[in-house]
Amino acid sequence: LRLPREKVILGAPLPWNVRDAQGLLLLSKGHIVTSESQLDNILERGAFVDSEEIRSSAQTAASLSASAIAAPPNLFKLWDTTTETLRVLCTHPQENPDFCVQLHAFAVHVVALLDRNVNVGIYRAVRQENAHDFYYGYSHSVHTAVMCVLLSRHLNWPEGRLMSLVKAALTMNMSILELQGKMAAQDVAVRDSQRAEIHGHPQKTVELLQQLGVTDAAWLQAIAQHHEHPEGTGYPTATKTMSELAMALRVTDILTAKISPRALRAALTPQEAVRHLYKEDKGGALSTAIVKAFGIYPPGDFVKLASGELGVVVERTASAKAPVVAAITDKFGKAVASTVRRDTALPEFAIVGMGTDKTMLKRLPPERLYGFSVASAAS
Repeated sequence: LRLPREKVILGAPLPWNVRDAQGLLLLSKGHIVTSESQLDNILERGAFVDSEEIRSSAQTAASLSASAIAAPPNLFKLWDTTTETLRVLCTHPQENPDFCVQLHAFAVHVVALLDRNVNVGIYRAVRQENAHDFYYGYSHSVHTAVMCVLLSRHLNWPEGRLMSLVKAALTMNMSILELQGKMAAQDVAVRDSQRAEIHGHPQKTVELLQQLGVTDAAWLQAIAQHHEHPEGTGYPTATKTMSELAMALRVTDILTAKISPRALRAALTPQEAVRHLYKEDKGGALSTAIVKAFGIYPPGDFVKLASGELGVVVERTASAKAPVVAAITDKFGKAVASTVRRDTALPEFAIVGMGTDKTMLKRLPPERLYGFSVASAAS
């Protein structure tokens, strides 16, 4: 069946594969079309959906129905789709002739989401109480890409360099993505066989990407070296010579991993993670830059105010020590029905400590903190 233009929702995953008139795969199920110009290009090439795929899924059939009305997702919902989209892209990529084109489009989409509201992008990386272990490898890649954008923008890197770094973050662990999910869920230390896979994954991933047609030398080198260390204590080659992009990927990867929970350990607070990174990197220029871009109290941080209220940081300000906080309790620590924003630059609402009981955060819709409707699109 020819693909109707109105059935493609920009920013939402495709519910079916899209092929040309000869049956050649153009876009895989789960791919995100991010712009009208991209959609124009697809339709001009002749875009069709297999009728068997439509009949096999009631959900797909409903989405193709002329009477179906799909509510556009809000910004958090759009972010939520990124993990599954990356999983689809990176599963059997050899079978996707358009892998490089689709990966680039996805990287552009991630940057565009972050540009719509950078605070929301950081919030999702910090607040992971409801994260699923199976998806750890994919979500970690997306969160690292977010940190890469923050770092690149802080250093005023050109767009081409930024995109090479973002694509490196999204694909740095392509050969061990499922293994990462298993390791996040296991309550025992890393096994020897797993350690061997981890040690070899930078080179194995580079070889896979080259087979898929990636020719960007900066992208490939960043992945090959992102576990190396300037003192020669890294892997897989123990080199002391690293590219700047590799060092940038290394510090963003480390910070993101430290603030992510595992079955074997709880996530570090942003402050603890920053201290660990800064100490491990001996205050290097790139770790200093990512710390400044990330902030002392990043969005998603759970804090206690001088008023006695507990709240969640929702917005960075010019002062790293005085972000905007959405209070979620009253001064006695009792949950409130609606959040109130507090300017922590004011003495009566200054941050005086960290929140410790995070049970309420598991049930807290993030849309409530940002004033987004759960059912409608965010502006």
